[in-house]
Amino acid sequence: MSSHEEEIDLASRVPLPASSSTLHLEPTSSLNESALPPTDKGSGAWSFLAAAFVVEAVVWGFPNAYGVFLDSYLQDPRFSSQQSATSLLPLIGTLSTGIIYCSGPFINPIAARYPQHRRKSMWFGAALCCATLFAASYATKVVQNSLLYLPCISYMSEWFVARRGIANGILFAGTAVGGLLLPLILPPLISRYGSSSTLRILSISIAVLLIPLLPFVKGRLPLSRVNVHGPVPRGASTSQSWMKNRMFLLFLVANTMQSFAYFVPIVYLPTFASDLRVSSSNSAATLALLNGASVVGRLSMGYLSDKINPWILALSSLLTTSVITFILWGVLSHSLPGLLAFGLAYGSSAGGWSSLWTSFVQPLAKDDPGLSTTLYGYLLLSRGIGNIVSTPISAKLYSMANNVTGEMHAHGSTGFTVGEGRFEKMIIYVGTCFAGAAVIAVLGWAMDRKTGWSQRV
Repeated sequence: MSSHEEEIDLASRVPLPASSSTLHLEPTSSLNESALPPTDKGSGAWSFLAAAFVVEAVVWGFPNAYGVFLDSYLQDPRFSSQQSATSLLPLIGTLSTGIIYCSGPFINPIAARYPQHRRKSMWFGAALCCATLFAASYATKVVQNSLLYLPCISYMSEWFVARRGIANGILFAGTAVGGLLLPLILPPLISRYGSSSTLRILSISIAVLLIPLLPFVKGRLPLSRVNVHGPVPRGASTSQSWMKNRMFLLFLVANTMQSFAYFVPIVYLPTFASDLRVSSSNSAATLALLNGASVVGRLSMGYLSDKINPWILALSSLLTTSVITFILWGVLSHSLPGLLAFGLAYGSSAGGWSSLWTSFVQPLAKDDPGLSTTLYGYLLLSRGIGNIVSTPISAKLYSMANNVTGEMHAHGSTGFTVGEGRFEKMIIYVGTCFAGAAVIAVLGWAMDRKTGWSQRV
């Protein structure tokens, strides 16, 4: 290759600042772009999104369906009679999701630094996920799922630009689909085969699903375009200026507070339904309906985030969910129809929250995949912290039954009094967290109106 050709190739991969560049890059960039698969359309983009959707369903479906297992454990004397069972058993599902979330800031920089190993990590994670499920080991499964899931996030910014909001909505809807299907599938399997055999069946099913799909989860850009050689341009992913951005930090706080509340109903809804004396299948159906409604919430929020100020969407989601929690769960969920209505409304309003992330990342990251991956990592971390911490809090609130309330309303005339009042403080906690996060969203919206920050894309 001639010296002139090498100079053009280097400039196309590492653009110089406009003030010092001696090359007119547009023709070269256009030539290189025309040789790549198109963004936002085409078989490459949509096959990636479909495969990533299934990966999302596999990774998050099982933890989101753990409430079915928790209900079974709490009714089984072998588990419920053990010391601190009500505090420790809920941690299983929470740690599964929480560790995946919290691993983002650690795995994402490695994926950004060594992008050539992203697909290898996915195959490695898939193999370990299936193997550990087959061995019925809950303690190690969560780390392998991180290796499988997080590379999908890093590929997203390569394939989708203009439609990134709706694409993320579709991707995150995979979580809800997994959470919709598994609560319907698990109860008959557990009843017929037991929990150990059910885990083996799941591990084999996951392998059958993932093996033909993982080849489609790949990047759009060649490694020569992803790897950065030579000087790093200003504004690339090594920049830490985002850490001083008040708008993003404010959203991190709102994201954490939302997470302190969001996962509590997912864990406890089947147990709440059991205290209404409904069948195990109906108990699981409440969780399935919540997760199913989240599909609608994530798709609609992803679509709207491309068109509407994200702070307005955040405020509407948080405020609506707070009202739904107090009224539909706290007041009207004294019967199965009321609880089903709560699951439907809660999933629709709160389930789409993660689809907003793109709108808060894009003004900072723009077209920098490395910085985009880093910011997603910190959003995942803040969500994971809220997820993990909320479980011991909710478990403590669950164990603090309000005996006075139980005696006054023995038949559970409201959702607050179901189970002799064991859920009253939990419901108040969830609704208050959403209301607090809504206050933060109001502040963010007010600041955004002055600065126009969210429109800087």
